[in-house]
Amino acid sequence: MNLVASTGSDAGGSIVSDAEGPGASKADSIIGIAVFVLSAAYLCLFFRFTALNSDEGISLQGAQRILSGQVLYRDFFAFYTPGSYYWTALLFRVFGSSFGVARAALIVYGGIFSTATFLLSRRVCSRVSSLLAAFAVAVSCLPFRFVVLHNWESTLLALLALYSAVVYFERPGKTYWAFCTGMFASLAFLFEQSKGAGIALGLALGFVLIGARTGDWTIFKRHQFCALLLGASWPVIATMIYFATVHALRPMLADWMWPFSNYSAANKLPYGFLVMSTADRGALLRGSIGSSILTLFSSGPIYVMAVLPLAAVLILAWFSYRGPTPDQNQRYKFWILSSSVMVGMLVSTLLTRRPDFTHLNYQGPIFYIALAWILGATSIRSRFALAIRPPLIAVAFLSFSFFGLALLWPALNAHVETQTFRGAIRTGQPDFALDFLLEHSRPGEEVFVYPYEPLYYFLSGTRSSLRYDFLQPGMHTPEQFRESAEELAEARPAIVLFEPTFREKYKLGWPNTPAEALEAPDPVSGYLESNYHACGSLPGNGFWVFTAMVPNGSGCPSDGRDADR
Repeated sequence: MNLVASTGSDAGGSIVSDAEGPGASKADSIIGIAVFVLSAAYLCLFFRFTALNSDEGISLQGAQRILSGQVLYRDFFAFYTPGSYYWTALLFRVFGSSFGVARAALIVYGGIFSTATFLLSRRVCSRVSSLLAAFAVAVSCLPFRFVVLHNWESTLLALLALYSAVVYFERPGKTYWAFCTGMFASLAFLFEQSKGAGIALGLALGFVLIGARTGDWTIFKRHQFCALLLGASWPVIATMIYFATVHALRPMLADWMWPFSNYSAANKLPYGFLVMSTADRGALLRGSIGSSILTLFSSGPIYVMAVLPLAAVLILAWFSYRGPTPDQNQRYKFWILSSSVMVGMLVSTLLTRRPDFTHLNYQGPIFYIALAWILGATSIRSRFALAIRPPLIAVAFLSFSFFGLALLWPALNAHVETQTFRGAIRTGQPDFALDFLLEHSRPGEEVFVYPYEPLYYFLSGTRSSLRYDFLQPGMHTPEQFRESAEELAEARPAIVLFEPTFREKYKLGWPNTPAEALEAPDPVSGYLESNYHACGSLPGNGFWVFTAMVPNGSGCPSDGRDADR
């Protein structure tokens, strides 16, 4: 497989010329393998660590529902495409349903992220800057949110679609790569709608610009274009056929459309926004000047990530305007294709109204290729640019190192180990709500955690009494809340964990939630308050404080866990 196709040479090592055609560097192949191994080994430090992030339970518990015989959309609600649920269920079916299996998959993803970023960057950049981009991915992407989410899987597939497209233009006679490009883009859509739309938009833009500026329209020739369409169509067709056979096609399409009218109402955030508490924001400016400078320096990746997508827009505009030079036709196609994909991903993020740091960082393995361009593109011959490049690379390396250490520190200092039904986890502090559920529930039992902590279901082996594993004011509709109250009244679970102050904490995670949604009557809370009584307060994951509740007429647990914690 081709690993490097570029022009010229630099201190980072030689690169084959366009005239020679795409070639493979044994040294870069070995380095790529080393990058994978080192990245995966580093991520192993996060293997059992968890902050009990609420979102992580969505895919995990959804996969458990599938393994128990339920059908997505028909038997339980989801507002994005089915890939993550069924992929996770497949992993559990093959390797066992455990927290460790899900986290091991993340480690593999992380190794691929760093390796693919290195190999793609290396096509036009020095080894040093390409390795820096891979390092940035390893220490800042997955470690920032080392949780099992559709975001990482859809990014992986989008990255593989870009890689396949790049190799296709290096080897235009290989229709196999056109097929893979379409297939990975389609699978990205089936794991997350907006990410799939973004990679499709970016690839289409890149194909058209390459044809218009270089005259290379080979991707639109019959055999290649048919291979591209076949690769893109078969995953979607197979998905439609499956859900039609299980009588879930109509609810599936309805749930796919649901985010367009509901998701952004509660989840929209400004560009580059970082979710932090007011106290944490104030801490950035408190203390000595030296400590403040160090804090801002270690926060460099936050600002870099906000700049890179915008830099990709400028890079695409420049190369589209300039056109290729005779000696750089192959590398020109790479610039156009990669920057077009970045622009497509940025557009999809803007349209979903979630261009905050977290969601840009999910796409970091693609965007960090632009970091390698800025710091190490071999086509730049400016003496000034070449002179400032070494100190810029050193500063970037140190900034990402400090940022990475800040993310690693909680994992290294998580000394509370809890044995759950799905394996051992490590946390920074005890989670009394989870402990209560583990102690007082049976695997397979129906319980109710409200409004938002589906990871508790997965770790305790329990399941929700409703079609919904979580409910969020402003995102879920009033009809869905009323439907849930009716289901709850029918199921009447013996154990409820209720977070009564959830709506008071919205300014932190969901600051743009409509006020009317927070002020509207909550039929689920109303039912719980009328038909259940409290057995004590249980601090959860460091953010929530749950109230343990049992039905009226039932006694509270008698082992002391009903006392306030």
